[in-house]
Amino acid sequence: MLEKTFDAASVEPRISEAWDEAGAFRAGAGAEPGAAPYTIVIPPPNVTGSLHMGHALNNTLQDILVRFERMRGRDVLWQPGTDHAGIATQMVVERQMAERQEPNRRSIGREAFVEKVWAWKAESGGTITNQLKRLGASCDWSRERFTMDEGLSRAVLKVFVDLHKKGLIYRDKRLVNWDPKLLTAISDLEVQQVEIKGNLWHLRYPIEGKRFDAEDPSTFIVVATTRPETMLGDTGVAVHPEDERYTHLVGRNVVLPLVGRRIPIVADDYSDPEKGSGAVKITPAHDFNDFEVGRRNNLRVINVMTVEGAIDIANNAEFLKGLVVDTELQETLVSIEARDRFEARKRILAMLEARNLIEKIEPHTHMVPHGDRGGVPIEPFLTDQWYVDAATLAKPAIASVREGRTSFVPKAWEKTYFQWMENIQPWCISRQLWWGHQIPAWYGPDGQVFVELSEAEALAAAATHYGAPTALTRDEDVLDTWFSSALWPFSTLGWPDDTAEVRRYYPTSVLVTGFDIIFFWVARMMMMGLEFMETEPFKDVYIHALVRDEKGAKMSKSKGNVIDPLDLVDEYGADALRFTLAAMAAQGRDIKLSTQRIAGYRNFATKLWNAARFAEMNGCVYVSDFEPAAAVDTVNRWIAVECARTVKTVTEAIEAYRFNDAAGAAYRFVWNTFCDWYLEFAKPVLQQDGDSTSKAETRATTAWVLDEVLKLLHPFMPFITEELWAATAREAGLKRPSMLVTTRWSKPGATDDAAADEINWLVDLITEVRSVRVEMNVPPASQIPLVFVAPDGVIRARIATHEAVIARLARISSIAVVEAAPKASAQIVIGETVACLPLEGVIDVDAERGRLAKELKKLADEIGRIDAKLGNPAFVAKAPEEVVEENREKREEYVQRRAKVDEALKRLG
Repeated sequence: MLEKTFDAASVEPRISEAWDEAGAFRAGAGAEPGAAPYTIVIPPPNVTGSLHMGHALNNTLQDILVRFERMRGRDVLWQPGTDHAGIATQMVVERQMAERQEPNRRSIGREAFVEKVWAWKAESGGTITNQLKRLGASCDWSRERFTMDEGLSRAVLKVFVDLHKKGLIYRDKRLVNWDPKLLTAISDLEVQQVEIKGNLWHLRYPIEGKRFDAEDPSTFIVVATTRPETMLGDTGVAVHPEDERYTHLVGRNVVLPLVGRRIPIVADDYSDPEKGSGAVKITPAHDFNDFEVGRRNNLRVINVMTVEGAIDIANNAEFLKGLVVDTELQETLVSIEARDRFEARKRILAMLEARNLIEKIEPHTHMVPHGDRGGVPIEPFLTDQWYVDAATLAKPAIASVREGRTSFVPKAWEKTYFQWMENIQPWCISRQLWWGHQIPAWYGPDGQVFVELSEAEALAAAATHYGAPTALTRDEDVLDTWFSSALWPFSTLGWPDDTAEVRRYYPTSVLVTGFDIIFFWVARMMMMGLEFMETEPFKDVYIHALVRDEKGAKMSKSKGNVIDPLDLVDEYGADALRFTLAAMAAQGRDIKLSTQRIAGYRNFATKLWNAARFAEMNGCVYVSDFEPAAAVDTVNRWIAVECARTVKTVTEAIEAYRFNDAAGAAYRFVWNTFCDWYLEFAKPVLQQDGDSTSKAETRATTAWVLDEVLKLLHPFMPFITEELWAATAREAGLKRPSMLVTTRWSKPGATDDAAADEINWLVDLITEVRSVRVEMNVPPASQIPLVFVAPDGVIRARIATHEAVIARLARISSIAVVEAAPKASAQIVIGETVACLPLEGVIDVDAERGRLAKELKKLADEIGRIDAKLGNPAFVAKAPEEVVEENREKREEYVQRRAKVDEALKRLG
């Protein structure tokens, strides 16, 4: 006998172990002979990571696809693995060393430190993998890879060396995002914008050849800046070519305050005549936009900071070149030298103020880029780094999407992809870290670089170059984490070796990922896949939305609204969380997650469990040769048809990545059609005394439908369905030929439109009667008459057949057929059928009209109030996004309620 309730906490680990023992997730498990491959590579989570709601959504959707295709007999591989996460992992280990009061990494040296990181990885690096297993992720865990394991490292070396030999990887001096705390370049993805309340300083730059007079605007140009400390590196002032205020000054110089450097006034479209004075200071070494302006106008590039963010000018030949250094200037330089950038700012402002070079100061709130790991403002910093010629590699990747070989779902994301790819910049791939793939480049005594697969090959190349064996020094930098993860779809399969897995499972079928890494990961996988495998790495890219809190706010630790998916699994079970995420995963729409929704889908699991118990208690056992299409009873043919229709709907929805539609269709069929209606229709038959043909058929039908339900729900709710699949057979003394995970997906079967029409008419009739009773405040216990107005022969036959069921389920005292609708009755129209509920004497009809009219007015007022809010541009612009969305949802609720009340009023005439 099935337990009274489903205990997820005890069942889930047992089911996981059974899947593992059966090898149910291994590549090709349960596949049909000659089946086509179906491959998904997991977006590799950071080895330092733990499961968050984004992971839960992403992996639930992947698992639905994988379980669905596995049940369809495909040769499925879901390739798992983790990313070495250079900065994050190095920080974790360094933090632990500090907590233990151990010597820091520079004290123990690179080799010893890297050994410590590997030890940490071996001990603690599998946390997120175990958490994914708790979620039910059916990856082939036997094939788990790591971006720094031996095979993937060989792939990284080969790609770097090959691209370098083709001229697609090179070394260059350019601006990068520099973290002055971690002392490394970081990617745009590792930069977060933080709103800062600061100032905008308007500075006077004297025009060369004019005697500076703060009262005479013709003797200076005003520029505005939020970062006055960078002025030390200014090498120009830009004005718009069509700005008539400055046309006569273009080509002349200004004298850089405090420094004395003569810098030119240039005409460039970057300057906006409508903003501030229309003139902007150009600091090519400390601003990304200024760097481009400087290149267009041949301006000098002067870096005035150290890697720690301190001012460094005394040893900067480029800074000092061409200056007329007087005593005062020397004192200026000395007072700023070696100061932290923010301390230098204070000193510079004080000196500018003393010289009357500040015109005004305005409070200014603006976004300042911070390193997401270091937590300090990043610096645009001029350094020598390694770059990939991304523009060249992007061309075939753009063509792949333009020509439809790879498609984005939703399609709107293709526009984002094209915008990024068509404006792509060189990709900085070097990082000043110790944990990662060390760049395979060695330098000779004269700076000559040798890029090879190994040190031995580099030494051989150097010997040839110099004509004698020559000592080399290896580049200390490591590669950007995204470089190795760009190879993920083929490196995980054994490339660069010509493995059977590469030939079988590449290209992959679909990539499921978030929109935030379309450029950082998706685009780069496209570029590398096309360059090295000569075909796109995936056919489809499904982009899922964000998981927000129940009010629509983005989850963040600072807001205190972060939801831990493992807490939800502990409380509600993995199935309930998974089904919630799937049911809410509408394309292009963020998920507003509430625990009430998860609790609701736990109730759905309970409903399924109770249906299985009901079937068991009523002797509903699977019959091997049962053919639902051959059923005699109309209600049994009807449920077979509705089941077939649902299978078709769910199948098509999953194929189209419409997860919410698939989950919704399965939910409606199981809860409403099967549990609420079919089992209610079947109950009198199942509970009648003795054995009859009808009872036997209904038992077989119930068992058959329950099996179909378990198959339908398995991709969404794998634990409870696998448990019921085994338990329902075991309790009946049967043995399943396979676990549910590798059982074949159902194919659309029975078609009997007449049976479906008849029972759906019955369902609609009873539903409408119940609805009218509620709308009209008919007491639940009251039994009221039902009359049909001039029904045709088909409807009369249905009435006669189902009279007892209508009376029982709609609480009807009597059923009659009349030629005209009686007075004071509520009318129901179902297709061509008109039925009435005479309410005179049951309720006060006039009072009910008044109540409904009053409610209608109240709803209209509420809708009007919200419309006024939403019609106010200031409210929409200033109110938090979640507040605006909440008002829209409330309006929709009121509109739907108004329609129901209006319909109820019309029924009364």
